[in-house]
Formats: sequence, structure tokens, C-alpha cells
Amino acid sequence: MKKEETYRVDDIQVLEGLQAVRKRPSMYIGSTDARGLHHLVYEVVDNSIDEAMVGYCRNIRVILHDNNSVTVMDDGRGIPVEVHSKYRKPGVEIVMTKLHAGGKFDKKSYKVSGGLHGVGVSVVNALSEWLEVSISRNGKVHSQRYERGVPKGKLKVVDEAEETGTTVVFMPDKDIFPEIDFNFDTISSRLRELAFLNRGVKIIIRDDRSEKENSFQYEGGIISFVQHLNKNKNILHDDVIYFEGTKEDVIVEVALQYNDGYMDNTHSFANNINTVEGGTHLSGFKSALTRTLNDYAKSNSLIKNEADKLSGEDCREGLTAIISVKLSEPQFEGQTKTKLGNSDVKGIMESVVNDKLAEFFEENPKTARAVIEKAIIASQARIAARKARELTRRKTVLEGSNLPGKLADCSEKDPEKCELYVVEGDSAGGSAKQGRDRTFQAILPLRGKILNVEKARLDKIYKNNEIQTLITAIGTHIREDFDINKVRYHKIIIMTDADVDGAHIRTLLLTFFYRYMEDLINAGYIYIAKPPLYRLKKGNKEWYVYTDTEKDEKYKELGESGISIQRYKGLGEMNPTQLWETTMNPDTRIIVKVTLEDAAYADELFTTLMGEQVEPRRGFIQEHALEVVNLDV
Repeated sequence: MKKEETYRVDDIQVLEGLQAVRKRPSMYIGSTDARGLHHLVYEVVDNSIDEAMVGYCRNIRVILHDNNSVTVMDDGRGIPVEVHSKYRKPGVEIVMTKLHAGGKFDKKSYKVSGGLHGVGVSVVNALSEWLEVSISRNGKVHSQRYERGVPKGKLKVVDEAEETGTTVVFMPDKDIFPEIDFNFDTISSRLRELAFLNRGVKIIIRDDRSEKENSFQYEGGIISFVQHLNKNKNILHDDVIYFEGTKEDVIVEVALQYNDGYMDNTHSFANNINTVEGGTHLSGFKSALTRTLNDYAKSNSLIKNEADKLSGEDCREGLTAIISVKLSEPQFEGQTKTKLGNSDVKGIMESVVNDKLAEFFEENPKTARAVIEKAIIASQARIAARKARELTRRKTVLEGSNLPGKLADCSEKDPEKCELYVVEGDSAGGSAKQGRDRTFQAILPLRGKILNVEKARLDKIYKNNEIQTLITAIGTHIREDFDINKVRYHKIIIMTDADVDGAHIRTLLLTFFYRYMEDLINAGYIYIAKPPLYRLKKGNKEWYVYTDTEKDEKYKELGESGISIQRYKGLGEMNPTQLWETTMNPDTRIIVKVTLEDAAYADELFTTLMGEQVEPRRGFIQEHALEVVNLDV
């Protein structure tokens, strides 16, 4: 273990204060909804991970308490507690109360860090009703309490310490966050990701509310990450392709493996930050992968001429990859750190991938050939898909209309004001057309179940009438042609029956949106309608209820005698007026926005539910069987 003196109190620099954080919290954590709330935990954990990246921390523990407070503890060096020579305060107090204060602005204390903006833990402190920090350092345990970012008393010694480390306990402020209910699975997913990215570090999370506990530790690092992502898929080659390299002080790690699916499942990270919008490292990886596959294919006569050249999309079909870079001065776009901007990283990534992947292919010709052959088939399907797409466009022009005939459009043309109801079946579609507000509500009835895109290539998708109708109605196109600026509705609402078939159709539609129009989900444009399950009537009064629990409570309230009840198994059982009142009237309806918190988990879930393998699906059903509220048998 290195000496803790390498991280000293005078290494801490202060750039500005905390004044604006409570006034405009969204500027610092993105939002004050569930995403922003969980961001608080990640900011504290990231400090521990920064210690792990420089070799001082091996164990991190997160505890979700009954009262929704959170504890994060690590065995790193501990935040410095000595009085800063310039600011005349203990180092920990500066870190906790000053924005942009930390030991990460030079290269001495942290050569690599995710929290380079230095706002993390101070922002958590500012947005917490209270926060307590305990530091084990120099043989003593030091403690201090803060309330809404303000110290309550001085830093004091409370015990002797044999080890080193930092423990932070905080309670999110209810004045800032409407809900402070942490989700165990959401946090677990991020912690598992961090364990994959930091080989050997052990991260434990415990939920005192449910007594759930997860422990994550992966000696295989990002190789284990790829294996995890591909666990329910049919892989093309047994071994995960892994290589690493260092150039100009940038550490590059890449792990990849192909499966027989049709999606690109690449995740990029910079200093452990999930760069969901990609950046220069991802661009460098993609261009190098395409070049390397084409070079190998040409030199081994697997493609004959320039016309047969593989596109980037061809080369990434069925790819699962983790790319990770670690660098001393990353340039992230914004505090939310979703895109890497360092221009030199693109060339560094290209150089490493070109050299290492070409070397792997030369040494493993069987794997190389399997990958190239899959890409060639993808290329042929892409050409067929393009022809199908062009045929559809020509047909549309000849018919003189850009919109499908079955779409009952709205008169409003401003997408921000427009809604599209995607409705299961012609019967419900008819009721919806009669019951809607024609000014801003459009209706698109779908006949039967759409194609399962998890099991189909692009050429098949373009030949499917229902999907073509959906693509045309929405207006954005898909995949490489996707343009969110062409979207015709800012609310796309999936409305299906409350039975097994309805749930299946809803899942098929969500799979399509996730795989081919993911940006619509990210923009918050996809919703699910929640029609009522029952209509209760007593005398001249009636009530619509949406769950069995709600029905039972209504029975208790009204008394069971004299109540008639109707169970809605399908939307078609409601007349237009009822459908409007319960499911389409903006003043009374219930619609749920579809969000995407974790792309890796979403990919795993859609693969499990809609993929080729039966066993993972059976296991999922068995695991979640007791959570079913409405079972249609």
C-alpha cells in the first residue's frame, strides 16, 4: 500500500462556493426526480472509486437505510483532516462545503479521476437535509455533521482508528426532492458496472428496508462485463477478445464478443463514467473496427472489391463490446459527463484497436472468419433493406400521400401539442377514433402482433406492413436514417388490452422502440396508457378502478350490496365515451412515461423476454411470478 501522505491537505484547491446549488439543483445533478436522487449516491461512490483507481481502496459498502438515508463507506486514504494553510479550515470541511474543491485538479493526488469537476460530494451535502462524515486517518476517527450544507460544529476526534477510510451518511432533502425513495436495483446496476470496470474491487450494497444484499467483485474486469451482457445470447466465438494499451498517458481497454443477434450493444466509459452519448473514444473504436474488418476481409479474399466493402453497421451487427479509457484530464460535455470530447483520444483509440485487433485476427483465423462472415451477411441484408425502403418510398410517392391510410391524424401540426395513440386492434381503434379529441389526438390501430424485431434483420423489418405503418406515421425513420427533428408527435402512447395478449403486444412495441428509435424514449416521448380494469356502479353513480386493490378498497367504502361490476378484458368493451373518460382525456387519464435508466439492463431484459433462448425467459417468469398483479388465465 502506498503512503497516504501523497494526498495532503494543501493539495486541495478551492474555485468557488456553494451558493447556487440549492437554488438550481438541476444544473448540478441533472434533475430532482428519481434520476437526480440516485445521482447523489453515485457522486459519493465515485469518490471512493477514484481512490480505487489510484490503488488505495479495495472495498466499498453502500447501505440504504429504513428512513431512506444512505451510507457509503470505503477503505481508502480518508479525506485530509488537517487545517489548510491558505483557507484555515480542515480539508474535509473545504471539500464538503465549497464547490469545485478537491484534490483532482492537478496530477499529483489523482492521476485519473471521474470526479474532475470536484462538485460531487459538496453538491450532495448542499442537497441533503443532513450529512455526517467520518474519516479514519492518522490513527484517529474524525467526525463532522452538516445540515443543508452548513457545518454544525467543528470537526472533532471521536475515536481511535487502526485503518484508513471515509464514511459518508446523508439524508436527501425533501424540500429539494419530491420523492426520496431509493431503488435498490437501479443503484445495484450502477455498482455492478463499477465493479466490472475496476477489476478486483469489492462493492457491497445492502437494503435495510427489504434485507436485500448484493456483492460485486470481478477479477475478469471488463471481460466479465461482456460475458455478463452475452449470457443469454448465442455467441459466435467462445473467448472474449480483450486487449489493452497505453499511449500518451491514455490507458485503453477493450473487450468484445460477437453473438448471432442483430443489435450493436457497445458501452463506452471514460474514467468509469458511463458516456452514454459516446464521444471521441467511441468514434475511434468504431472507425478502427470497421477498417480492421475490411482490411482482414480483403487480404483474405473474403470480399472481392470496393463495392463489397463492409459498412460500420455491418461490422457491429451482433457485437457486444465494452470500451474503457482512463486519462488524466478528460473533457466531458457538462457536469452530467455523458460525452467525451478529448480530440486526441480518437487517434489513440484507433491506433490501439487497429494494432491489437489485427494481431488477434491473424492469430485466431477461425474467429476472424466467423466475424467477417456475419458482417458480410449483414451487408447483404442491409442492401436488401435499402431496396425495400426505397420501394416503400416510391410507392408512397405514387399513391400521393406520405401518411398511411389507417392513420386517423389530428388537425394540429405542432408536434409538441400532438399525441399519437398506437391502439391494439381495429375495434378499439374505431372507439378511439370516435372518442378522441381530433384537434391534437391521432389514432393508429395495429392489426395483431407486430414482428418481433429481436429475432429479425432490417430487411425483414422493412417488409413488415405494421412496422412500416408505424415508421411512416411517426415520421423519424429508423437506425441510420433516424432524425428526431422529424417526429410528428411528442406523445406516442401505447394503448393495449389489459390481458396477456395486450402485454405481449406492448412488449413487442417497446422492443421495437428501444432497438430502432431509442432516442424517442430518451426524449420522453413514449408512454403507456393505463386503461381501467373495472367499472363499479351503485345507483346512478359509477367509478372506474385500475387495480384489484383499488377495487377492494372501493367495496369497503361503498359496502358490497347493490354494486354491479364490469371487468374490462379489452379496450373494445368500452364505448367511445368511456374510452375518452378513462384513457384518453388528459384531465383524467393515467399514462406512464417510459424511461431508460440503464441501457445494459434494458438490453438484458429485452434479450431475455424476446430473444431466442427459452431458459432465461423461464427463469425470469419463475423469479417474478409472485409480483404479478393481474393474471389472465
